[in-house]
Amino acid sequence: MKNQQISLRSFILLILSTFLIFQGCDQKTNKMPQQPVAEKINKELVSPHGDVRIDPYFWMNQRDDEKVIAYLESENAYTEKVMKHTADFQESLYQEIIGRIKQTDESVPYKKDGYYYYRRYEEGKEYPIYCRKKDNLENPEEIMLNVNELAEGYEFYQVAGLSVSTNNRLLAYSVDTVSRRRYTIYVKDLETGELLEDQIPNTSGSITWANDNQTIFYVVKHEETLLPYKVFRHELGTDFSEDVLVYEEMDNTYSTSCFKTKSKSYIMLRLSSTLTTEYRFINADDPNEEFKILQPRIRELEYYVDHYEGSFYIQTNLDAKNFRLMKTPVDRTTKENWVEMIPHREDVLLQGFEIFKGFLVLSEKEKGLSQLRIIDWKDREEHYIEFEDEAYDAWISMNPDFESQLLRYGYTSLTTPRSTYDYNMVTREKILLKQQEVIGDFDPANYESKRFYCQATDGVEVPVSIVYKKGIEKNGNNPLWITGYGSYGSSYDPYFSSVRLSLLDRGFIFAIAHVRGGEELGRQWYEDGKLLNKKNTFTDFIACTEFLIQEKWSNPDKIFASGGSAGGLLMGAILNMRPDLYKGVIAQVPWVDVVTTMLDETIPLTTGEYDEWGNPNSKEYYDYMLSYSPYDNVKKMDYPNIMITTGYNDSQVQYWEPAKWTARLRDMKTDDNLLIFKIEMDYGHGGASGRFKRYKEIALEYAFVFDLLGITK
Repeated sequence: MKNQQISLRSFILLILSTFLIFQGCDQKTNKMPQQPVAEKINKELVSPHGDVRIDPYFWMNQRDDEKVIAYLESENAYTEKVMKHTADFQESLYQEIIGRIKQTDESVPYKKDGYYYYRRYEEGKEYPIYCRKKDNLENPEEIMLNVNELAEGYEFYQVAGLSVSTNNRLLAYSVDTVSRRRYTIYVKDLETGELLEDQIPNTSGSITWANDNQTIFYVVKHEETLLPYKVFRHELGTDFSEDVLVYEEMDNTYSTSCFKTKSKSYIMLRLSSTLTTEYRFINADDPNEEFKILQPRIRELEYYVDHYEGSFYIQTNLDAKNFRLMKTPVDRTTKENWVEMIPHREDVLLQGFEIFKGFLVLSEKEKGLSQLRIIDWKDREEHYIEFEDEAYDAWISMNPDFESQLLRYGYTSLTTPRSTYDYNMVTREKILLKQQEVIGDFDPANYESKRFYCQATDGVEVPVSIVYKKGIEKNGNNPLWITGYGSYGSSYDPYFSSVRLSLLDRGFIFAIAHVRGGEELGRQWYEDGKLLNKKNTFTDFIACTEFLIQEKWSNPDKIFASGGSAGGLLMGAILNMRPDLYKGVIAQVPWVDVVTTMLDETIPLTTGEYDEWGNPNSKEYYDYMLSYSPYDNVKKMDYPNIMITTGYNDSQVQYWEPAKWTARLRDMKTDDNLLIFKIEMDYGHGGASGRFKRYKEIALEYAFVFDLLGITK
């Protein structure tokens, strides 16, 4: 009912404001409807250094203001009118996309504490059903949560943080119904099916049980910045107002999280900024114990911790840019006591590790590709799991059992659907447990992937991965979709997408530019694409595009670029730097108003990201950010066709950034190319919560691109 009232109010506001900001379609000439025109109210923004910027659209950051809502609704109305002639095509694309998804499906079960856990989906249902079976898979199924039932009546519903108590009886989980990533914790008795009275609002969503089955630890978010910063201890049966504050992070550049070690022996607090971490711990058998610091924070010292048989195992960048693995006794935890287990290597990034009784498994990245390295504790003999694809991704999956000789891992490539394997670390035998089923006539043999290196402006070799349907000719006339990210050290690894087949089967080449700012080629690759090196991310992407043109894969009249969030920043930057290279650009939840956001400490993520982008209170960083910030660098020039999407409830990138950017682009661009802005009023950064709803937006994006190329079916 609440959402219906909002929609009605928005509709009335739209009608009232039509004559001011939107002039509809000319029925006589049947011309393109005129674009919304946002009012300009100049706002003077004075930097700490005395620099003055004028922002005519600053007023859009007034959340829930009627004038703002009216403008956003006018943009949605314009998008709907412009794309109306593709409505049937969008629906057929949507049906095509979801038609490849196996609707009745379930995950591979994993065993923990005597139960097999899995989730499954039922045909036509949007949400998962979380289940378990005791002792063996032949026993009756226990449904822990049917999210389809819980989500009834909500436009958005997301369940996170599922955590079962040590005695297997209680399930704690968290729910977000707004898409602001503020979760309410609930506890369910799995024997009786009853929901306990315990409800805890405004949390990060994660829940950690102490071993007494009566105590949980959780993290509360700051009301304004949404920064997770306070850790509380809650005893079942008490009101959350009585919960004990066990830790409060006073530095607003840090965020806080909580987890239990694989051994179940320790509860850990992880306090992290972009470049620095600190851990605190207590014995999980004694939840009232005071947390002890493992290694005090030192700027730019990062470490990650697990526990096994009296020792903490520590992955760290201590004197090791690409990380190494250390070990220390639980009663002597500071770095002076750390003993090296796995040394640092200049050309290999240590991404993570998994400890078993008989083996140590390392997740590494070499030459941009993931590797899984197996080491026998007894004789230190080691080997790698072999992978055959030219471009792929592999990762350590769920492995809760220390005693097991089987490593559960995942694998995918640009042509191989997501697969789950068990690997016998003794016999070296692989067992394929499940591969994502693609409904229809999909055959991986019909597609081909390649990996190239192209030269950046400074001579650095940048990897680019492509996939296409066999039979394509390198004649410079193929449509091409290129994407990238390049921030936070997050690698954009090659992966399979059944959705992407709608591009490939229509003759598209799909490319991933592995630009600097990720960690594809190690830690230095990340550092060379952040702070005062950030522009490398943008010029790398442009270099990859130019390489694909030079190699006759495509041409600027048929190239489309896409990126989301920080990848949306990348899209904004390339639009200003090289608009001539692209027929169209799609920017999803784009972060584009860099300087204004990074000067506003009330906005979520700002203070925690100074080490990623720089602190603009320093003039050096202010000037550098200002030189590439997409919103500040919109020019009077021709731009390609542009589609911008966002969510009104986005907690990561506030809705007003893409809204302001759209308005400025409309005002400044000198071309007649399309510019449409689609804002989902009920969703946030991750889009729709349902299993299928999210593909509506992808169908719209594909229709936008296909229409520009004259593809109608």
